[in-house]
Amino acid sequence: MRKTGFVWDEKYMWHDTGNALGVLPPDGKFQPWIHFENPETKRRLKNLMDAYGLTPRLERIYPLAATVEQVKYVHTAEYIERIKTMSADKGGNAGESAPFGPGSYEIALLAAGGCITAAHAILDGVVTNAYALVRPCGHHAEADRGRGFCIFSNVAITVKDILSRNDISRVAVVDWDVHHGNGTESVFYENPNVLTISLHEDSLYPYNTGAIEDRGEGVGEGFNINVPLPPGCGGGAYHAAMERIVLPALKTFKPDMILVASGLDASTWDPLGHMMLLSTHYRSMTQQILDTATQICQGRLLVCHEGGYSAGYVPFCGIAIIEALSGEQSGVIDPFSKYESSWQLLKPNQEEAINKALQAAVILTATG
Repeated sequence: MRKTGFVWDEKYMWHDTGNALGVLPPDGKFQPWIHFENPETKRRLKNLMDAYGLTPRLERIYPLAATVEQVKYVHTAEYIERIKTMSADKGGNAGESAPFGPGSYEIALLAAGGCITAAHAILDGVVTNAYALVRPCGHHAEADRGRGFCIFSNVAITVKDILSRNDISRVAVVDWDVHHGNGTESVFYENPNVLTISLHEDSLYPYNTGAIEDRGEGVGEGFNINVPLPPGCGGGAYHAAMERIVLPALKTFKPDMILVASGLDASTWDPLGHMMLLSTHYRSMTQQILDTATQICQGRLLVCHEGGYSAGYVPFCGIAIIEALSGEQSGVIDPFSKYESSWQLLKPNQEEAINKALQAAVILTATG
């Protein structure tokens, strides 16, 4: 029987990004507002799960904080110490657009640790798959700096940690956040044992990363796949990218476990993206990867929450993913699903972009 784990801790909501003008500091020149990366999107998802009785039907996983040694798998000792020092004072900025307040060092350790705890629960057979509703997010963080609201690279740290086990040798990461997963890519760019795939809006953030031509280096060449999609893509484009690139690559690579960096900012209502996904599309993509995981790696699938900045819509997308993972029906009906329209169909410019990415995917073209 399939059992889905769920990682949550109230302290994730205590990570403080401060006031902002969306993502910019007001600097006394403008009326302060909330930062786009604030607790509400994730808290409202958890609240919706609770209100509809979905939470108790999942296997609760209590996160253990990542150790400094685990974080050092990815980040430099100097960077870790710098975050710790600033966090013990008034907070600061981890690098580029990654503000945080007092105490965020410990919360970031708990976020990375939540993903690690869930991964081991899957590998130890405690649960079949899991959803880690963690904060702060991580896929932009690099070895010596935070970027794009991310402090520690949760998914990359988790992959490094589980690869130290004797029963794991190959791991795949699928990133469907609307922004390119530059941090995760940088960690494994020369590693043939980790397949990284990023579906993202072309030239959005970070501005100079995520190109089709970036396919890995050395022995890792061909094990990094970027699928930059034009703005305006909906379910049709994402479905085509999954069917033509992501799923075949996973089946060719045959990982022992799959992790998803699950940003929900490719949804149609998100203020930081220009895509058009609905909750039904997140459900479909999750089901596609779950079916593939069942075929190739005993269903071992961990979904780690990343971005998503529409407090009104993220909860519906998150619920759809969790329902697909667990097979449970919460009873939540997405009131926005009626906006499914011809705009969701695959368009010629979108198909062209997908075909270019497919032609550049070495792991696929090399095998015919």
